Amino acid sequence: MAMSLSSNTYNRQNWEDAEFPILCQTCLGENPYIRMTKERYGKECKICCRPFTVFRYCPGARMRYKKTEICQTCSKLKNVCQTCLLDLEYGLPVQVRDTGLVLRDEIPKSDVNKEYYTQNAEREIRNSDGTIPAGALGKAQAPSDMLLKLARTTPYYKRNRPHICSFWVKGECKRGEECPYRHEKPTDPDDPLADQNIKDRYYGINDPVADKLLRRAATMPRLDPPEDKSITTLYVGGLDDYISEQDIRNHFYQFGELRSVSVVPRQQCAFVQFTLRSSAEQAAEKSFNKLIIRGRRLHIKWGRSQGAPRPRDEVADPNLTESGIRMEPVPGLPGALPPPPTSEETPQANYFNLPPSGPPPLMGMHLPPPPGIGPPPPGFVPTTFPPPLPPPPFIRGPSPVHYPSQDPHRMGTHMGKLQI
Repeated sequence: MAMSLSSNTYNRQNWEDAEFPILCQTCLGENPYIRMTKERYGKECKICCRPFTVFRYCPGARMRYKKTEICQTCSKLKNVCQTCLLDLEYGLPVQVRDTGLVLRDEIPKSDVNKEYYTQNAEREIRNSDGTIPAGALGKAQAPSDMLLKLARTTPYYKRNRPHICSFWVKGECKRGEECPYRHEKPTDPDDPLADQNIKDRYYGINDPVADKLLRRAATMPRLDPPEDKSITTLYVGGLDDYISEQDIRNHFYQFGELRSVSVVPRQQCAFVQFTLRSSAEQAAEKSFNKLIIRGRRLHIKWGRSQGAPRPRDEVADPNLTESGIRMEPVPGLPGALPPPPTSEETPQANYFNLPPSGPPPLMGMHLPPPPGIGPPPPGFVPTTFPPPLPPPPFIRGPSPVHYPSQDPHRMGTHMGKLQI
């Protein structure tokens, strides 16, 4: 527990007196020239509760003023920024980084144990050269693929924007454009991102931002190895004329011995076959969605066994992309046309799915007399329609109905008479 400046000399010597803060690139801002105010022992650290030197600055124009929230000892233990408490290497919350590196938090939370742990950590930091993080982070393993995919590679200066003007929300702000706060509608108060705690961020527990990133990592596409252990071939798609076989060998030889590399220029793909299955699995894990050769991103998939046929649904599925991701069909598009008739079916084609127009007119039948007219006199021969004559062999008969305008039983249609 931190004490006053005049009560204990030992605690006073452990107070921090720094010359420059530990900040990430986002919190530092895009302006290379920043004016900072330095206040020795201005506030107590929100983690270890010891007084430390507070730095206050503005990262740029139309940005809000920011200040350091934790001391440099706590910052070095977790390798985080003193202001935003995000990891300095990946730009991610501590909970996401520890999950990717399989780290376990060992920092105590009680006052007495925390003071003892902090003193030992400071002694370890003084004896080191400063290039390796202190604590359990310095003994961490290599970064996982999840961290490499979620890591922020560019600064996110939007995080330095001013807060929302509460007077503008109530309709009482009279500053107009001179107001240093944002005139925007606030987010939903029930949103989990609206309730963040600085201690939860530091210790890596119950962090809503970390939960959101971990859910995003869980939905990312991944390449699962096939059940057939005899498959040691990887399919590499998306090649161009500038990528040669040697370029592919230079990338895949690091994972194990190559049995063969076959490039198919016509299909713009290649097949890389390894000697061992473990080498192929390692190459697929390290290259999926990350393989870039000569500035071109390539697609990685597992090859298929030569004796196994290709799945029917994968061939006929139009919603399956080249990378194996299933896309939702676009609504409103017309369906496929019906297949052509086979020899067993009737040769009549109905490509536009026209409804049946009823029975054809009957030829050679006697017409009934009109209503209200008596029977015909004796010797009257009823009028009949002669049967249609077959067309001459050199003249083509009427073509089948393909369009609605060719149907003689529909209104508004006209079919020309054949000239024999």
